[in-house]
Amino acid sequence: MDRLFNMDNKFFVFMGRVADLIILNLLCILCCLPIVTAGASVTAMFYVTLKMARNEESYIVRSFFKSFKENFKQAAIINIIMLLAGILLYIDMTISRSMEGALGSVLTIIFMIILLLYAMLFIYIYPVLAKFYNTVKNTFTNAFLMSIRHLPYTILMIVVSLVPLAVFFIPNAQLQSTVLLILFLLGFSAIAYCNSHFLVKIFDNYIPKEEEGEAQDDVSGKLTDSGEAL
Repeated sequence: MDRLFNMDNKFFVFMGRVADLIILNLLCILCCLPIVTAGASVTAMFYVTLKMARNEESYIVRSFFKSFKENFKQAAIINIIMLLAGILLYIDMTISRSMEGALGSVLTIIFMIILLLYAMLFIYIYPVLAKFYNTVKNTFTNAFLMSIRHLPYTILMIVVSLVPLAVFFIPNAQLQSTVLLILFLLGFSAIAYCNSHFLVKIFDNYIPKEEEGEAQDDVSGKLTDSGEAL
């Protein structure tokens, strides 16, 4: 009976993690509402989930807003660039799909390839910003090169990120509403948490062994990256 109510019980540990992810998810959604702050919000979310994936104790709210404040300027710039690139890509794909003949088909294929590259970059850009100190230019470069170098992980993380879209194929309306509610409560943070388990393995390749101990004592939880990660 004592083991049943022990806070170290796997059930309580699991429910504690779920509660943390719900808090983190709602924080991320709330801070994403002003579009200009969306980049900083997603970066802060990954900052917390990366620590979670390493089982490093941290205060969810405090850690979130610490990263949010530290990365706000760079995240805002990256967010604007990614947003404008996404809008431009959407317009190009819309135009190419409306074109008839071989030219329209060729352009559609080209833009689909660009969309895939965009998704690969998007998967890494905010986690890289959350983990490493660097310039905006180097953050983009490192994120893209990591996505290419670790392609199997990249594809896996893209699949994980797209899994929630399956909710729209659920035939039962009541079940679909329930799943949508669950996704609202912890959808983004759960995806980030799952992907963070892959990301920590990837990032470990770019953290010098002698700095690992320092990284755990670093208040910001980030490593100073003096140049290109790759």
